[in-house]
Amino acid sequence: MGAILKVSGRGLPLRGHDIDTDRIMPARFLRAVSFDGLERHLFEDDRAADPKHPFNDPRFAGASILIVNRNFGSGSSREHAPQGLARAGIQAIIGESFSEIFLGNASMLGVPCFVTSHDSIEQLHTLVEGAPATNIEADVTAGAVTAGSLRIAASVPPALRDAFASGQWNPTAMLLDRFEEVQAVAARLPYLNGF
Repeated sequence: MGAILKVSGRGLPLRGHDIDTDRIMPARFLRAVSFDGLERHLFEDDRAADPKHPFNDPRFAGASILIVNRNFGSGSSREHAPQGLARAGIQAIIGESFSEIFLGNASMLGVPCFVTSHDSIEQLHTLVEGAPATNIEADVTAGAVTAGSLRIAASVPPALRDAFASGQWNPTAMLLDRFEEVQAVAARLPYLNGF
């Protein structure tokens, strides 16, 4: 686990408001005991219904920055949605707004979610749809996204920005790094020691 200051790569433009976690990862794939292989089921129903879905489009294969609209990741709190995206190689998401739970789950996987205006997303969608090879750089600390000659303000919420900058974005890894201290506290708690 280390600091995440910038993410760069090609973009994947996904248009549409209120894309919920059931569309990102259909419920029938939640029965798995691990998150392995979830990337194969991202938007499975949407992709089957629309062969031209961006996740089917070979022009966007290997893209690492997802570009979305308003209220992305709404609905249930399923962690499988950001797990699938991260396992598919998505390293950052740029959108108009995100569900709070999705935002938290993505952040704990090291996937910063940048928020920007509707007009900026429209410009970014249009640019990437027309020139899929365009390199995008999303700067966590500067709060800026650059794609070709396009530069837009796009910020990560301050607490998450600071966590990414300091390398302390994964609370589980932080606990494991100091596990001796966790064990010492647990040993002092009467309700864990047969009070």
